[in-house]
Amino acid sequence: MGLKVYNTLNGKKEEFIPLTEGRVKMYVCGPTVYDTSHIGHARSVVVFDVIFRWFERLGYEVTYVRNFTDVDDKIIKKANETGEECAVITEKYINEFHTEMDALNVRRPTIEPRATGHITHIIDFIRMLIEKGKAYGVEGGDVYFSIDAFAAYGRLSGRNPEDMRAGARIAVDEKKKNPLDFTLWKPAKPGEPFWESPWGKGRPGWHIECSAMSYEYLGEGFDIHGGGKDLIFPHHENEIAQSEALFGRQFVKYWIHNGFVDINNEKMSKSLGNFTMIKEVLAKYPAEVIRMFLLSNHYRSPIDYSEDSMREISLGLDRVYAFLERLDQAGIDQLRSDPSVPDQAGIKTGEARPGPLWEAFSEAMNDDFNSAKALACVFDAVKKGNRLLDEAKDGPDEALSKELGLTRSDIRSLAEIFGIFLLSPAAYFKAKKEKGMADLAASVTANSSATPYTSAEIEDLIRQRAEARKAKNFKRADEIRDQLQGMKIVLEDGPGGTTWRFE
Repeated sequence: MGLKVYNTLNGKKEEFIPLTEGRVKMYVCGPTVYDTSHIGHARSVVVFDVIFRWFERLGYEVTYVRNFTDVDDKIIKKANETGEECAVITEKYINEFHTEMDALNVRRPTIEPRATGHITHIIDFIRMLIEKGKAYGVEGGDVYFSIDAFAAYGRLSGRNPEDMRAGARIAVDEKKKNPLDFTLWKPAKPGEPFWESPWGKGRPGWHIECSAMSYEYLGEGFDIHGGGKDLIFPHHENEIAQSEALFGRQFVKYWIHNGFVDINNEKMSKSLGNFTMIKEVLAKYPAEVIRMFLLSNHYRSPIDYSEDSMREISLGLDRVYAFLERLDQAGIDQLRSDPSVPDQAGIKTGEARPGPLWEAFSEAMNDDFNSAKALACVFDAVKKGNRLLDEAKDGPDEALSKELGLTRSDIRSLAEIFGIFLLSPAAYFKAKKEKGMADLAASVTANSSATPYTSAEIEDLIRQRAEARKAKNFKRADEIRDQLQGMKIVLEDGPGGTTWRFE
Protein backbone atom coordinates (compact mmCIF):
# COMPACT_ATOMS: atom_id res chain seq x y z
CA MET A 1 0.00 0.00 0.00
CA GLY A 2 1.39 3.36 -1.00
CA LEU A 3 1.14 6.42 1.21
CA LYS A 4 -2.15 8.31 1.12
CA VAL A 5 -2.50 11.81 2.55
CA TYR A 6 -5.63 13.77 3.39
CA ASN A 7 -5.37 17.05 1.50
CA THR A 8 -7.24 19.98 3.07
CA LEU A 9 -7.22 21.65 -0.34
CA ASN A 10 -9.78 19.22 -1.79
CA GLY A 11 -11.05 17.47 1.34
CA LYS A 12 -10.05 13.93 0.41
CA LYS A 13 -7.24 11.42 0.65
CA GLU A 14 -4.81 11.34 -2.23
CA GLU A 15 -1.92 9.12 -3.18
CA PHE A 16 1.28 10.90 -2.20
CA ILE A 17 3.41 11.61 -5.26
CA PRO A 18 6.23 14.11 -4.59
CA LEU A 19 7.03 16.85 -7.05
CA THR A 20 10.56 15.47 -7.33
CA GLU A 21 11.05 11.71 -7.15
CA GLY A 22 12.73 10.63 -3.93
CA ARG A 23 12.49 14.04 -2.29
CA VAL A 24 9.99 15.71 0.04
CA LYS A 25 9.90 19.43 0.73
CA MET A 26 7.79 20.34 3.78
CA TYR A 27 7.06 23.64 5.51
CA VAL A 28 5.25 23.83 8.86
CA CYS A 29 4.22 27.04 10.62
CA GLY A 30 6.01 27.34 13.94
CA PRO A 31 5.17 29.41 17.03
CA THR A 32 4.96 33.14 17.48
CA VAL A 33 7.50 33.49 20.26
CA TYR A 34 5.97 35.93 22.73
CA ASP A 35 5.01 33.52 25.51
CA THR A 36 5.41 29.99 26.87
CA SER A 37 4.19 27.26 24.51
CA HIS A 38 1.08 25.25 25.39
CA ILE A 39 0.06 21.64 24.83
CA GLY A 40 -1.64 22.60 21.54
CA HIS A 41 1.72 23.73 20.16
CA ALA A 42 3.22 20.42 21.30
CA ARG A 43 0.62 18.44 19.37
CA SER A 44 1.43 20.15 16.08
CA VAL A 45 5.17 19.79 16.61
CA VAL A 46 4.98 16.10 17.59
CA VAL A 47 2.58 15.26 14.74
CA PHE A 48 4.86 16.75 12.11
CA ASP A 49 7.92 15.28 13.82
CA VAL A 50 6.40 11.83 13.26
CA ILE A 51 5.45 12.70 9.67
CA PHE A 52 9.04 13.86 9.10
CA ARG A 53 10.40 10.60 10.53
CA TRP A 54 7.96 8.49 8.48
CA PHE A 55 8.94 10.12 5.20
CA GLU A 56 12.58 9.43 5.99
CA ARG A 57 11.69 5.84 6.93
CA LEU A 58 10.09 5.46 3.51
CA GLY A 59 13.42 6.44 1.98
CA TYR A 60 12.75 10.04 1.01
CA GLU A 61 15.30 12.81 1.30
CA VAL A 62 13.37 15.36 3.37
CA THR A 63 13.87 19.11 3.66
CA TYR A 64 11.76 20.14 6.64
CA VAL A 65 11.37 23.86 7.37
CA ARG A 66 9.64 25.13 10.52
CA ASN A 67 9.78 28.87 11.18
CA PHE A 68 9.70 31.17 14.18
CA THR A 69 7.57 34.30 13.94
CA ASP A 70 9.74 36.71 15.90
CA VAL A 71 8.20 40.04 14.87
CA ASP A 72 4.51 40.48 15.55
CA ASP A 73 1.96 42.69 17.33
CA LYS A 74 1.83 40.25 20.27
CA ILE A 75 5.59 40.41 20.72
CA ILE A 76 5.55 44.22 20.64
CA LYS A 77 2.68 44.24 23.16
CA LYS A 78 4.69 41.98 25.47
CA ALA A 79 7.73 44.25 25.13
CA ASN A 80 5.64 47.29 26.07
CA GLU A 81 4.20 45.47 29.09
CA THR A 82 7.53 44.16 30.39
CA GLY A 83 9.92 46.91 29.31
CA GLU A 84 12.15 44.32 27.62
CA GLU A 85 13.46 44.52 24.08
CA CYS A 86 11.58 42.43 21.52
CA ALA A 87 14.76 40.51 20.68
CA VAL A 88 15.24 39.58 24.35
CA ILE A 89 11.68 38.28 24.58
CA THR A 90 11.85 36.23 21.39
CA GLU A 91 15.25 34.74 22.25
CA LYS A 92 13.94 33.71 25.68
CA TYR A 93 10.92 31.89 24.26
CA ILE A 94 12.81 30.31 21.37
CA ASN A 95 15.26 28.82 23.87
CA GLU A 96 12.39 27.68 26.07
CA PHE A 97 10.64 26.11 23.07
CA HIS A 98 13.82 24.21 22.11
CA THR A 99 14.30 22.98 25.67
CA GLU A 100 10.74 21.67 25.85
CA MET A 101 10.80 20.07 22.40
CA ASP A 102 14.14 18.42 23.14
CA ALA A 103 12.59 17.03 26.33
CA LEU A 104 9.76 15.61 24.19
CA ASN A 105 12.33 13.91 21.93
CA VAL A 106 11.38 16.07 18.95
CA ARG A 107 13.98 16.17 16.20
CA ARG A 108 15.06 19.58 14.98
CA PRO A 109 13.83 20.45 11.47
CA THR A 110 16.30 20.75 8.62
CA ILE A 111 15.98 24.55 8.76
CA GLU A 112 14.48 26.85 11.43
CA PRO A 113 14.30 30.33 9.89
CA ARG A 114 13.29 33.44 11.83
CA ALA A 115 11.25 36.18 10.20
CA THR A 116 13.66 38.91 11.35
CA GLY A 117 16.48 37.12 9.54
CA HIS A 118 14.62 37.36 6.22
CA ILE A 119 13.42 40.96 6.02
CA THR A 120 15.29 41.52 2.75
CA HIS A 121 13.58 38.49 1.20
CA ILE A 122 10.20 39.68 2.46
CA ILE A 123 10.71 43.18 1.02
CA ASP A 124 11.74 41.70 -2.33
CA PHE A 125 8.65 39.47 -2.33
CA ILE A 126 6.36 42.44 -1.67
CA ARG A 127 8.10 44.52 -4.33
CA MET A 128 7.53 41.77 -6.94
CA LEU A 129 3.84 41.57 -5.99
CA ILE A 130 3.45 45.32 -6.48
CA GLU A 131 5.24 45.16 -9.83
CA LYS A 132 2.83 42.45 -11.00
CA GLY A 133 -0.19 44.51 -9.93
CA LYS A 134 -1.13 42.08 -7.14
CA ALA A 135 -0.44 44.47 -4.26
CA TYR A 136 -0.49 48.22 -3.70
CA GLY A 137 0.97 50.76 -1.34
CA VAL A 138 -1.04 53.63 0.18
CA GLU A 139 -0.25 56.90 1.81
CA GLY A 140 1.28 56.39 5.24
CA GLY A 141 3.40 53.37 4.31
CA ASP A 142 0.92 50.47 4.39
CA VAL A 143 1.08 47.86 1.64
CA TYR A 144 -1.87 45.55 0.97
CA PHE A 145 -2.44 42.45 -1.11
CA SER A 146 -5.39 42.83 -3.48
CA ILE A 147 -7.57 39.73 -3.28
CA ASP A 148 -9.39 40.89 -6.40
CA ALA A 149 -6.15 40.12 -8.23
CA PHE A 150 -6.40 36.45 -7.24
CA ALA A 151 -9.55 34.73 -8.52
CA ALA A 152 -9.03 31.52 -6.49
CA TYR A 153 -9.12 33.28 -3.11
CA GLY A 154 -11.03 31.17 -0.57
CA ARG A 155 -10.32 27.82 -2.21
CA LEU A 156 -8.48 26.27 0.78
CA SER A 157 -10.99 27.31 3.44
CA GLY A 158 -14.06 26.91 1.25
CA ARG A 159 -15.07 30.54 1.81
CA ASN A 160 -16.65 32.76 -0.80
CA PRO A 161 -15.05 36.23 -0.99
CA GLU A 162 -18.37 37.82 -1.89
CA ASP A 163 -20.00 36.33 1.20
CA MET A 164 -17.08 37.47 3.32
CA ARG A 165 -17.27 40.97 1.87
CA ALA A 166 -21.01 41.16 2.59
CA GLY A 167 -20.36 40.13 6.19
CA ALA A 168 -17.44 42.51 6.71
CA ARG A 169 -17.74 45.09 9.47
CA ILE A 170 -18.82 48.60 8.50
CA ALA A 171 -15.78 50.21 10.10
CA VAL A 172 -13.17 49.16 7.55
CA ASP A 173 -9.89 50.74 6.58
CA GLU A 174 -10.73 53.39 4.00
CA LYS A 175 -7.27 52.96 2.46
CA LYS A 176 -8.12 49.47 1.21
CA LYS A 177 -9.58 48.88 -2.23
CA ASN A 178 -11.43 45.86 -0.86
CA PRO A 179 -12.19 45.36 2.84
CA LEU A 180 -10.74 41.84 2.57
CA ASP A 181 -7.34 43.04 1.31
CA PHE A 182 -4.70 42.09 3.87
CA THR A 183 -1.50 43.69 5.11
CA LEU A 184 1.90 42.89 3.62
CA TRP A 185 3.82 45.76 5.20
CA LYS A 186 2.83 48.11 8.00
CA PRO A 187 4.46 51.38 9.09
CA ALA A 188 6.15 51.32 12.48
CA LYS A 189 4.70 53.32 15.35
CA PRO A 190 7.04 55.28 17.65
CA GLY A 191 9.09 52.93 19.81
CA GLU A 192 8.35 49.85 17.69
CA PRO A 193 11.02 47.80 15.87
CA PHE A 194 11.33 48.73 12.20
CA TRP A 195 13.28 48.12 9.01
CA GLU A 196 13.91 50.44 6.11
CA SER A 197 11.87 49.69 3.00
CA PRO A 198 10.73 51.37 -0.23
CA TRP A 199 7.52 52.25 1.64
CA GLY A 200 9.21 53.75 4.66
CA LYS A 201 10.20 52.43 8.06
CA GLY A 202 8.05 49.49 9.05
CA ARG A 203 7.74 45.76 9.50
CA PRO A 204 6.14 42.84 7.63
CA GLY A 205 2.66 41.47 8.10
CA TRP A 206 2.36 37.94 9.43
CA HIS A 207 1.23 36.16 6.26
CA ILE A 208 3.98 37.41 3.98
CA GLU A 209 6.70 36.07 6.29
CA CYS A 210 5.91 32.41 5.57
CA SER A 211 5.51 32.91 1.82
CA ALA A 212 8.92 34.59 1.62
CA MET A 213 10.71 32.07 3.84
CA SER A 214 9.21 29.00 2.15
CA TYR A 215 10.20 30.45 -1.24
CA GLU A 216 13.74 31.05 0.00
CA TYR A 217 14.27 27.45 1.14
CA LEU A 218 11.82 25.35 -0.88
CA GLY A 219 11.25 27.30 -4.08
CA GLU A 220 8.14 28.48 -5.92
CA GLY A 221 6.21 25.29 -5.19
CA PHE A 222 6.70 22.39 -2.77
CA ASP A 223 5.08 19.21 -1.52
CA ILE A 224 3.61 19.76 1.94
CA HIS A 225 2.54 22.72 4.05
CA GLY A 226 1.27 22.03 7.56
CA GLY A 227 0.05 23.52 10.79
CA GLY A 228 -2.95 23.62 13.10
CA LYS A 229 -6.50 23.86 11.75
CA ASP A 230 -6.73 27.40 13.11
CA LEU A 231 -4.24 28.49 10.43
CA ILE A 232 -6.36 27.46 7.46
CA PHE A 233 -8.01 30.88 7.39
CA PRO A 234 -6.77 33.48 7.05
CA HIS A 235 -3.07 32.58 7.32
CA HIS A 236 -2.72 29.71 4.87
CA GLU A 237 -5.40 31.10 2.57
CA ASN A 238 -3.38 34.31 2.34
CA GLU A 239 -0.13 32.46 1.77
CA ILE A 240 -1.67 30.73 -1.22
CA ALA A 241 -2.93 34.02 -2.63
CA GLN A 242 0.45 35.77 -2.28
CA SER A 243 2.58 32.95 -3.67
CA GLU A 244 0.35 31.78 -6.50
CA ALA A 245 -0.41 35.36 -7.59
CA LEU A 246 3.31 36.02 -7.82
CA PHE A 247 4.59 32.81 -9.42
CA GLY A 248 1.55 31.74 -11.43
CA ARG A 249 1.81 28.10 -10.32
CA GLN A 250 0.53 25.85 -7.54
CA PHE A 251 2.08 26.90 -4.24
CA VAL A 252 1.64 23.64 -2.27
CA LYS A 253 0.50 20.21 -3.45
CA TYR A 254 -0.68 18.78 -0.12
CA TRP A 255 -2.05 20.77 2.81
CA ILE A 256 -2.01 18.95 6.19
CA HIS A 257 -3.70 20.36 9.30
CA ASN A 258 -3.82 18.88 12.80
CA GLY A 259 -6.77 19.11 15.16
CA PHE A 260 -6.95 20.92 18.49
CA VAL A 261 -6.24 19.84 22.05
CA ASP A 262 -9.20 20.28 24.39
CA ILE A 263 -8.86 20.47 28.17
CA ASN A 264 -11.37 18.37 30.13
CA ASN A 265 -13.72 18.41 27.14
CA GLU A 266 -13.57 22.20 26.79
CA LYS A 267 -11.82 24.26 24.15
CA MET A 268 -8.50 25.59 25.43
CA SER A 269 -8.75 29.38 25.71
CA LYS A 270 -7.43 32.23 27.79
CA SER A 271 -10.98 33.34 28.62
CA LEU A 272 -11.63 29.98 30.31
CA GLY A 273 -8.26 30.09 32.06
CA ASN A 274 -7.47 26.53 31.00
CA PHE A 275 -4.34 27.09 28.95
CA THR A 276 -2.07 24.15 29.78
CA MET A 277 1.60 24.85 29.21
CA ILE A 278 4.05 22.22 27.98
CA LYS A 279 6.39 22.74 30.93
CA GLU A 280 3.49 22.09 33.33
CA VAL A 281 2.71 18.79 31.60
CA LEU A 282 6.40 17.81 31.53
CA ALA A 283 6.57 18.41 35.29
CA LYS A 284 3.73 15.91 35.83
CA TYR A 285 4.34 13.21 33.22
CA PRO A 286 7.29 11.51 31.49
CA ALA A 287 7.96 12.67 27.94
CA GLU A 288 7.00 9.29 26.48
CA VAL A 289 3.57 9.50 28.12
CA ILE A 290 3.03 12.95 26.59
CA ARG A 291 4.16 11.86 23.12
CA MET A 292 1.97 8.77 23.28
CA PHE A 293 -1.01 10.89 24.36
CA LEU A 294 -0.49 13.31 21.46
CA LEU A 295 -0.39 10.37 19.02
CA SER A 296 -3.29 8.44 20.55
CA ASN A 297 -5.88 10.08 18.24
CA HIS A 298 -5.68 10.57 14.51
CA TYR A 299 -3.90 13.87 13.91
CA ARG A 300 -6.94 15.47 12.23
CA SER A 301 -9.25 14.68 15.16
CA PRO A 302 -9.47 16.68 18.37
CA ILE A 303 -7.88 15.17 21.46
CA ASP A 304 -8.87 15.74 25.08
CA TYR A 305 -6.27 16.32 27.76
CA SER A 306 -7.36 15.31 31.27
CA GLU A 307 -6.02 13.48 34.31
CA ASP A 308 -8.05 10.43 33.30
CA SER A 309 -6.77 10.37 29.72
CA MET A 310 -3.15 10.73 30.87
CA ARG A 311 -3.62 7.95 33.42
CA GLU A 312 -4.92 5.65 30.69
CA ILE A 313 -1.98 6.51 28.45
CA SER A 314 0.47 5.87 31.30
CA LEU A 315 -1.07 2.46 31.97
CA GLY A 316 -0.85 1.64 28.26
CA LEU A 317 2.82 2.53 28.19
CA ASP A 318 3.34 0.34 31.26
CA ARG A 319 1.77 -2.60 29.41
CA VAL A 320 4.18 -2.32 26.50
CA TYR A 321 7.22 -2.03 28.76
CA ALA A 322 5.99 -4.87 30.97
CA PHE A 323 5.77 -7.05 27.85
CA LEU A 324 9.30 -6.06 26.84
CA GLU A 325 10.39 -6.91 30.38
CA ARG A 326 8.85 -10.39 30.00
CA LEU A 327 10.79 -10.83 26.78
CA ASP A 328 13.97 -9.88 28.64
CA GLN A 329 13.21 -12.42 31.33
CA ALA A 330 12.54 -15.08 28.68
CA GLY A 331 15.84 -14.25 26.95
CA ILE A 332 14.16 -13.12 23.72
CA ASP A 333 15.98 -10.44 21.76
CA GLN A 334 15.07 -8.85 18.46
CA LEU A 335 15.92 -10.76 15.28
CA ARG A 336 18.49 -9.38 12.87
CA SER A 337 18.32 -9.72 9.12
CA ASP A 338 20.23 -9.32 5.94
CA PRO A 339 20.19 -5.56 5.10
CA SER A 340 19.63 -6.41 1.44
CA VAL A 341 16.10 -7.60 2.25
CA PRO A 342 13.54 -4.77 1.90
CA ASP A 343 10.88 -4.40 4.57
CA GLN A 344 7.16 -3.77 4.17
CA ALA A 345 7.70 -0.02 3.89
CA GLY A 346 9.68 -0.72 0.73
CA ILE A 347 13.19 0.11 1.94
CA LYS A 348 16.15 -1.77 3.35
CA THR A 349 16.28 -1.76 7.13
CA GLY A 350 19.83 -2.94 7.70
CA GLU A 351 18.93 -3.35 11.36
CA ALA A 352 15.89 -5.38 12.30
CA ARG A 353 13.93 -7.99 10.40
CA PRO A 354 10.34 -6.86 9.80
CA GLY A 355 7.44 -8.94 11.08
CA PRO A 356 3.62 -8.85 11.14
CA LEU A 357 3.47 -5.92 13.57
CA TRP A 358 5.65 -3.76 11.34
CA GLU A 359 3.47 -4.66 8.36
CA ALA A 360 0.31 -3.60 10.22
CA PHE A 361 2.04 -0.49 11.58
CA SER A 362 3.19 0.51 8.08
CA GLU A 363 -0.29 0.02 6.67
CA ALA A 364 -1.72 2.32 9.35
CA MET A 365 0.93 4.99 8.84
CA ASN A 366 0.48 4.88 5.09
CA ASP A 367 -3.21 5.57 5.63
CA ASP A 368 -2.80 9.30 6.25
CA PHE A 369 -0.35 8.84 9.15
CA ASN A 370 -2.96 7.08 11.30
CA SER A 371 -1.01 6.98 14.57
CA ALA A 372 -4.08 5.89 16.58
CA LYS A 373 -4.51 2.79 14.44
CA ALA A 374 -0.76 2.18 14.52
CA LEU A 375 -0.76 2.25 18.34
CA ALA A 376 -3.72 -0.15 18.38
CA CYS A 377 -1.60 -2.55 16.33
CA VAL A 378 1.09 -2.37 19.02
CA PHE A 379 -1.36 -3.18 21.82
CA ASP A 380 -2.84 -6.07 19.81
CA ALA A 381 0.65 -7.50 19.33
CA VAL A 382 1.46 -7.09 23.04
CA LYS A 383 -1.79 -8.78 24.04
CA LYS A 384 -1.08 -11.68 21.72
CA GLY A 385 2.54 -11.94 22.88
CA ASN A 386 1.51 -12.05 26.54
CA ARG A 387 -1.05 -14.77 25.77
CA LEU A 388 1.55 -16.86 23.97
CA LEU A 389 3.97 -16.48 26.88
CA ASP A 390 1.24 -17.47 29.34
CA GLU A 391 0.47 -20.60 27.30
CA ALA A 392 4.14 -21.62 27.11
CA LYS A 393 4.27 -23.21 30.54
CA ASP A 394 7.78 -24.61 30.04
CA GLY A 395 9.08 -21.44 28.41
CA PRO A 396 9.06 -20.41 24.73
CA ASP A 397 10.30 -22.96 22.21
CA GLU A 398 12.35 -22.07 19.13
CA ALA A 399 9.34 -21.21 16.98
CA LEU A 400 7.75 -19.00 19.64
CA SER A 401 11.08 -17.33 20.39
CA LYS A 402 11.39 -16.49 16.70
CA GLU A 403 7.84 -15.10 16.56
CA LEU A 404 8.33 -12.99 19.68
CA GLY A 405 11.73 -11.87 18.45
CA LEU A 406 10.05 -10.51 15.32
CA THR A 407 7.55 -8.63 17.49
CA ARG A 408 10.36 -7.15 19.53
CA SER A 409 12.17 -6.12 16.33
CA ASP A 410 9.03 -4.43 15.07
CA ILE A 411 8.53 -2.52 18.34
CA ARG A 412 12.10 -1.29 18.13
CA SER A 413 11.60 -0.14 14.53
CA LEU A 414 8.35 1.70 15.18
CA ALA A 415 9.81 3.20 18.37
CA GLU A 416 12.16 5.23 16.18
CA ILE A 417 9.15 6.65 14.31
CA PHE A 418 6.98 7.46 17.32
CA GLY A 419 9.79 8.46 19.67
CA ILE A 420 8.42 6.16 22.41
CA PHE A 421 9.29 2.66 23.73
CA LEU A 422 12.94 3.70 23.46
CA LEU A 423 14.12 2.86 26.98
CA SER A 424 15.09 -0.52 28.35
CA PRO A 425 12.30 -1.93 30.53
CA ALA A 426 14.61 -1.78 33.56
CA ALA A 427 15.39 1.90 32.95
CA TYR A 428 11.72 2.72 32.34
CA PHE A 429 10.42 1.13 35.53
CA LYS A 430 13.33 2.50 37.57
CA ALA A 431 12.58 6.05 36.38
CA LYS A 432 8.85 5.54 36.99
CA LYS A 433 9.51 4.35 40.53
CA GLU A 434 11.84 7.28 41.26
CA LYS A 435 9.26 9.73 39.93
CA GLY A 436 6.57 8.07 42.04
CA MET A 437 8.69 8.28 45.18
CA ALA A 438 9.40 11.96 44.49
CA ASP A 439 5.69 12.69 43.98
CA LEU A 440 4.84 10.76 47.14
CA ALA A 441 7.40 12.72 49.14
CA ALA A 442 6.03 15.99 47.74
CA SER A 443 2.46 15.08 48.70
CA VAL A 444 3.57 14.13 52.21
CA THR A 445 5.54 17.36 52.56
CA ALA A 446 2.32 19.26 51.88
CA ASN A 447 0.85 17.49 54.90
CA SER A 448 3.23 18.42 57.72
CA SER A 449 1.72 15.85 60.10
CA ALA A 450 2.72 12.93 57.85
CA THR A 451 6.10 11.18 57.50
CA PRO A 452 7.53 10.32 54.05
CA TYR A 453 7.88 6.65 53.16
CA THR A 454 11.10 5.19 51.79
CA SER A 455 11.40 2.38 49.25
CA ALA A 456 12.60 0.10 52.05
CA GLU A 457 9.49 0.86 54.10
CA ILE A 458 7.25 0.12 51.13
CA GLU A 459 9.08 -3.17 50.60
CA ASP A 460 8.56 -3.95 54.28
CA LEU A 461 4.81 -3.34 53.98
CA ILE A 462 4.72 -5.71 51.01
CA ARG A 463 6.60 -8.33 53.09
CA GLN A 464 4.09 -7.88 55.94
CA ARG A 465 1.24 -8.38 53.47
CA ALA A 466 2.82 -11.58 52.17
CA GLU A 467 3.16 -12.89 55.75
CA ALA A 468 -0.46 -11.96 56.50
CA ARG A 469 -1.65 -13.82 53.42
CA LYS A 470 0.43 -16.84 54.37
CA ALA A 471 -1.17 -16.78 57.82
CA LYS A 472 -4.60 -16.43 56.13
CA ASN A 473 -5.03 -13.01 57.78
CA PHE A 474 -6.67 -11.62 54.68
CA LYS A 475 -8.15 -8.65 56.50
CA ARG A 476 -4.66 -7.39 57.38
CA ALA A 477 -3.40 -8.18 53.87
CA ASP A 478 -6.23 -6.13 52.35
CA GLU A 479 -5.56 -3.24 54.76
CA ILE A 480 -1.94 -3.09 53.61
CA ARG A 481 -2.99 -3.25 49.93
CA ASP A 482 -5.47 -0.41 50.53
CA GLN A 483 -2.79 1.60 52.33
CA LEU A 484 -0.45 1.22 49.38
CA GLN A 485 -3.20 2.01 46.90
CA GLY A 486 -3.73 5.26 48.77
CA MET A 487 -0.13 6.08 47.85
CA LYS A 488 -0.93 5.21 44.19
CA ILE A 489 1.13 2.03 44.45
CA VAL A 490 -0.06 -0.96 42.44
CA LEU A 491 0.85 -4.49 43.61
CA GLU A 492 1.28 -7.31 41.11
CA ASP A 493 1.32 -10.84 42.51
CA GLY A 494 3.10 -13.46 40.43
CA PRO A 495 4.81 -16.86 40.72
CA GLY A 496 8.07 -15.14 41.67
CA GLY A 497 6.47 -13.02 44.40
CA THR A 498 4.94 -9.55 44.56
CA THR A 499 6.26 -6.58 42.59
CA TRP A 500 5.12 -3.01 42.89
CA ARG A 501 4.91 0.11 40.77
CA PHE A 502 3.26 3.49 40.82
CA GLU A 503 0.12 4.16 38.82
